[in-house]
Amino acid sequence: MATARPPGRGCGVLPRWLLGAALLLGLRLCMELHRAGSGLPGLRVPPELPRPHLLPAPDPPRGARRRQVTYVRSGRRALPRSGGNPTPELSCCVPRGLSRRKGPRWHIELQPWAGPAQSLDEEASRFLSYISTTQIACDHMGTDSLATDSSPATKPWLVCLDDRFGLAHQIRSKRCRLYSLGLGNDDTDFEVSMANDGCEVHRFDPSVKSAHVLESQRLWHHRLSIDWRDPHPAVAAQKPRSNTRKLGSILNEFGHHKIDILKADLESAEWKVLENLILEDVLEQIGQLIFEIHLHWPGFEVSGSESSVVRFWYSLLKELEQKDFRLFHTYKDLSKPQLFLKKDIFNASSCYTLSWVNTRWK
Repeated sequence: MATARPPGRGCGVLPRWLLGAALLLGLRLCMELHRAGSGLPGLRVPPELPRPHLLPAPDPPRGARRRQVTYVRSGRRALPRSGGNPTPELSCCVPRGLSRRKGPRWHIELQPWAGPAQSLDEEASRFLSYISTTQIACDHMGTDSLATDSSPATKPWLVCLDDRFGLAHQIRSKRCRLYSLGLGNDDTDFEVSMANDGCEVHRFDPSVKSAHVLESQRLWHHRLSIDWRDPHPAVAAQKPRSNTRKLGSILNEFGHHKIDILKADLESAEWKVLENLILEDVLEQIGQLIFEIHLHWPGFEVSGSESSVVRFWYSLLKELEQKDFRLFHTYKDLSKPQLFLKKDIFNASSCYTLSWVNTRWK
């Protein structure tokens, strides 16, 4: 006899329950999709990833350009933006690709000692050998463009007239310029000769009676002297001089850019003048140098032990060599006392005349 099933427990009850659960799940899914902004049923949109928290980029230093530059933080705190118009701070570094301008030098680079003993004998031997040996051959030397004698000359004031250095051409075309530095010297034969041959000659001597004297069409005398004091500004400021100028200042005042020949007969002031020319960095504006040097004492404002004085002299001449000046003529004056730092030694004269040519002169 079949047993009757209780009402509500038929086989169709379980599917209807599952259908209801699926319907509820579908409604909930549709609500979530609606909240996410998707109107497409059945499309699951992944939740948006959280964005990283970024700090605002720092403002560039005030006064700096917007370029890739490396700066070093200074110890000063930045002024507030509302504080008016503060003075822009200067950066410590130069932008890449721009070279930093070299600062002024106050002293030359001394050469190493000539020997371990650092003695006068060692220094004098090296120095005298240096000034007695020419470094470049000059086939034509003279005081005018017509000189054709290639034999060794005995005149102290000689220029190199080889075509490769251009001075002869400048003289012939009446475009050469000579600066002559003196201290009360009445011997102006060299200056007159160069003026007669077409050079514009400017003679600087503090003993000239008037500020500017035109002796002839091409020969000027100026009551000025080239500064021979210690080039360090702290020292120079304590000893003001009238009618004294740096060579660069004179060039600017006269409107001259180049000097074909610079002659100096300064009675022992030549060492400090030469030092000033080197430190002032005007040698590249000079074609040839003719200096009378004096060795019987250290010279104006040159001090120290005897060996250190000679080392200083030698270092000055080596600076000329590093600036591409080469010694082409040397003259030992046998008419002057044969003294070297007040001593009758080393078979040296107290006076030599040396001539250099700038091998890079154009």
